[in-house]
This record gives sequence, C-alpha cells and structure tokens, in this order.
Amino acid sequence: MVQSQIQEKRIVFNRLWLAFALVVVLLVLLCYRYFHLQVVQHEGFATKSERNRVELIPIPPRRGLIYDRHGRLLAENRPSHQLVLVPELVQDLPQLLQDLQQLIQLDDNQIQVFYQRLSRARRPHSPVVLRDGLDDSEMAALALERHNLRGVDTQATLVRYYPYGELFAHSVGYVGRINEEEMRVLDRGRYAGMDVIGKVGVERTYEDVLHGTPGFRKVETNVHGRIIRELERKPPIPGQDLILHLDVDVQRAAFDAMKTRERRGAVVAIEVETGGIVAMLSAPSYDPNLFVSGIPASVFNPLRDSIDVPFLDRAARGIYPPGSTVKPFVGLAGLEQGVVNWQTTIRDPGFYRLPNEDRVFYNWTWATRRGGAGDRVDMVQAIAESNNTYFWDLAYNMTLEPMHEMYDKFGFGRNLALDVFRPAAGLNPSRQWKRQHRQLPWFAGDTLNTAVGQGFMLATPLQIASATNILANEGVVVHPRLLKNTHSGELPLIIPEPEVIQLSNSDDWQQMFAAMRQTVHGARGTARPHIQSPEYDIAAKTGTAQAVSRPDGSERMDPKTLEERQRSHALFNAFAPARDPKISIAVVVDNGESGGRAGGPIAKEVLDAFLLGPPEARLGPHLNNQERFRP
Repeated sequence: MVQSQIQEKRIVFNRLWLAFALVVVLLVLLCYRYFHLQVVQHEGFATKSERNRVELIPIPPRRGLIYDRHGRLLAENRPSHQLVLVPELVQDLPQLLQDLQQLIQLDDNQIQVFYQRLSRARRPHSPVVLRDGLDDSEMAALALERHNLRGVDTQATLVRYYPYGELFAHSVGYVGRINEEEMRVLDRGRYAGMDVIGKVGVERTYEDVLHGTPGFRKVETNVHGRIIRELERKPPIPGQDLILHLDVDVQRAAFDAMKTRERRGAVVAIEVETGGIVAMLSAPSYDPNLFVSGIPASVFNPLRDSIDVPFLDRAARGIYPPGSTVKPFVGLAGLEQGVVNWQTTIRDPGFYRLPNEDRVFYNWTWATRRGGAGDRVDMVQAIAESNNTYFWDLAYNMTLEPMHEMYDKFGFGRNLALDVFRPAAGLNPSRQWKRQHRQLPWFAGDTLNTAVGQGFMLATPLQIASATNILANEGVVVHPRLLKNTHSGELPLIIPEPEVIQLSNSDDWQQMFAAMRQTVHGARGTARPHIQSPEYDIAAKTGTAQAVSRPDGSERMDPKTLEERQRSHALFNAFAPARDPKISIAVVVDNGESGGRAGGPIAKEVLDAFLLGPPEARLGPHLNNQERFRP
C-alpha cells in the first residue's frame, strides 16, 4: 500500500516537471517570437503600419491654356461635374447601373469604360468616374434619389474645352483619356491623379509644358481606407499657358472659304518675318470636344469611315504633287546655272518632244490653244501663264541635279517646321532614290515631270507654304512654327539660326517677284480672271496636280469624263504685298482642277483677313488698313 502511494507520487511529480519544462520551453519560444517581431522586424512592420495609416493622394494640376496671337482662348478648362461610384459601398453593381440609366443618360459605351477603369489598380474606397458632364437636371435627379443610391456621388472637376470647335481641330489638337499603352510608358509620378493626355496637334507637341506637376495630400485613414483627417498638403504646379502665332480671324476666313464652297483641302498661311503659322486648316474637320471625355463608337465610326477622311491633317500630312507651284524654284535654279536668263525665249508649239524619242509632253493649254503660246515665251510669261513647255526645255538642258539641289534648299523632301505635330516629309526624288526604291534608272522624262511638280515629286501644303515664305524672304530660311511665346516668357523651343540661300545675282529675287505678280495682275495671268485685288499686289503661282495618271502621249483629260474625286487637285501659292511681303500662303483644293479658279479666291479671302483685318474691321474709315499695305 505504502509502496503504491510512493510510486503514484513519483509519477505525478514527473508529470509536473514535464509540464513545467514544456511551459518554460513555450515561454522561451514566445519571448523569442516577441523579440523577433519587436526588434528584428520592427522597421518593416513600422513601415507597413505607417502605410496603412498615412496615404498620399495626388492633386492633379490645372492644364495650361492655349491662346491665339491676340489673346483669344483656343483651349481652356471648364468646370464640370462627374458621376462617380465607390465600388466597396455598392452591394449590387449591375442593378445600380440599371437604376442610374433610368435617372440620367448613360450608354453602354460609358459603362464599358467604367469597368475598364475599375479593373485598374487604385486605392480602396477611392471613387471611379462613371460619367462626365452632368447637366443641372441630371444633378437634381441624382440629388433627389441620393438616399437610394449608396456608393454614388458627384464631384467637380476641370474639363478641357475648345471654344472654336472644328476650326482648330488639326492644328491645336485635343486631349483624350490615357489608354493602357500610354500608361505603360508614362512616368506615373508625373501623371498621378491625371487621366487625360494630349493626343494630336499642339496639345501633343507641348504635352510636357501644358500638363504641369501634380501636388499631393497626406491624409490619415482608418482600417477601411476612409480619410480621417488631412496631415499635409503640397499644391500642384499648373501647366504653362501657350500663346500661338495662329490667328482666329485668319483661320476662320480659311475655314469659311472652304466650307461655303464645299471643298476639301488645306490652307497654310505663314508670317514672312517670323515664320509664325497664322493659319493651318485641314478641311473637312471635326469637333475635338467629342474626344475629351471619350467619344462613343456611334459617333467615332462614321468619322473614321468617312470617304472625306476628316481625321487626316491635310495641311501637314496630306501629300500632293506640288504641280506648277514649284516653277519659280526651277526658274531660280536655271538662272543660277546660267542655262537661261530673263531675256531667254523659246518657241512653244503647245507640246514638248524629247530628242530622239516619240513620246510627246502636251502643255496644259493644248486642248484650248492648238498653236501653243508662240515663239517668244520668256520666263516672266512662262511664270504668269504657267507654261510647261518653257520649263520642260529648261529642265532638259539643266538636268536633274541642280533642280534637286534647289528644291532641297527650299525645304522640299524634308521638314523645316519646328513644332508641327508629325508632319510628312514629302519626296524630292533623285536618281539614287529611284534606283533604290523602284529598281529603275532615271529617265529624261522623269526630269521633265519633276520640273513641273509631277511624277515622283510629293509635298505637303505646309512645305509649299514654307518654300513660298523662303522665297518671299529672299532666301532667308525662317523655320515655320506655331508657338509664339508662353506667359512665363520661357520658350520651350530651340529656334535655329536662319539659313540663307545665296543667289549669284541678288536682283533675281525681285525679278521673280515681278514675274509672279503677273500671275494675278498680268493681262494673261492664270489667276487674273478669278482674283480682284485693288488693295494690294499679290505675287502668286497657280498649279494643278493630277489625281489620276493619263495614258502616255494623250492630250489633257477632259474633266467631264472623270468622277469628281478623280479630277486634278488645284494649288495656289502666293505672298503679299508683292513689294513688301508680310504673309505667304499655300492653298490646296482636292479635285479643284484649276489653281487660279478654285484656290485663288480662297487665298484672297485669307490674305484679306490678315492684311486688312476681319470684314467688320474694314467698315469705318478710321479702321481701314488698306493704305498701310498698299504697295
């Protein structure tokens, strides 16, 4: 009995020691764990705790405004109200969206965009934009049903707005929602809190200057991510305001001239002294405001698929054969090479035949003037009447290289514009180019075509206007640009020193001006029947560029046998006043046939707007500017 009790006590004692040892081990492990968490991993957990408690909320900056040369707003920021949802507070999202569709205008495209935004990384309980641009009636409807719309709210914001709509769609451009591809390459710090970016035009070219720098709010949040209080605030730095050379009155004159005639094409006008682009129009156009908050497919698709291609910037990216607008430059090349002088004459039977070849190049007047222009055609007459035979003969005797070099000096085949959005380079063809791209040798017929701006040669209206501006500047290459200045005075643009085209005889500049003046004011000038300009003299050149090829050896195609969109393009380039140039211009009218008839009157209205002011400014005698610009 006693032995049994002793044995039992020993078992209990051993068990107590074992339990004690186990408790000690567990306490040691617990202390070690506390030490590891509190000491070893203290910094990491402290950082995580701070992140859970304090957050940085970006404050988007005000986007810089864009003005024309007279201080009129071309792009502004207007207050707008957005409909936003906090998804964490919504119990049944599809049902909520259906309920909202009964209250306000909300289409399937806007809902689809909302889901795309919802799928992106964001802060918990942060609102997601569902719709922009709520009007007063919609705001009232939402306010009445606010108690039934858990997770729904409205917030004020600034939205880009273009007061002149389609007038500057291609030149000023527009902003749009940042897409996924852009998001991957953007600096997210610089675009924190921002959801739009410049897409085309000035808005894209000067995106870094216009968008500004975001600020931030340091806020304390609870465990659910809701803001408790604001700890710190750093205000954003607004984007710089831009002042452009563009002139609303001149641009409107170009727009109205195209629209009233129901024409497609482009107009580019450049201030001679500065190179400032005062008008750059592509017609037809579109309303850039449609793209700011997201354009619905029902509106976008018809614009995209339109046969008129309104999205194409014809002024900077439309490439056309420049036609006879290049003849003054070919004439200067011939004078420089000594192939011709101002007294040189040729006989024009109405066509030109290369030596030892059967192919005949018919002058444009062949169908109406079978006998040609006679046997005393000099350069002045050839410029005024746009005589192809004279320039074919000149080009054949001069060969391609001097002409190619002169074209290059005037900017054909390269981009001289400093800040125009993605301009096309056109084509100044050479022997090497043809062999490389066509695997064919250069023929004498190619030289003849290049001399009259046909064949392989291509140029944009911007290049034609720029070359005309260099001519008006007597060879000083002033690079065209849209930006005039910023409100801060800092110019985010490097302006190179102007090149100068030197002629052996500097009098050739004024001689060429006088020849071009005959195009408008001469008795047989190609533009004389279509332009009346008693206020100031105009130095000009008309041109026609074939839209379809004619069979070799054929006479000029009868436009009546062609569809409207197969007819030749009409071109007109000029500067004015002829003796003291202030402005140069290029007009291209798609399928307009005659440069003088289709392009000349449009150019005259634009020149008037710049030199004489808008029509309302010409009414009173004290506002009449005609004497100022009369040569």
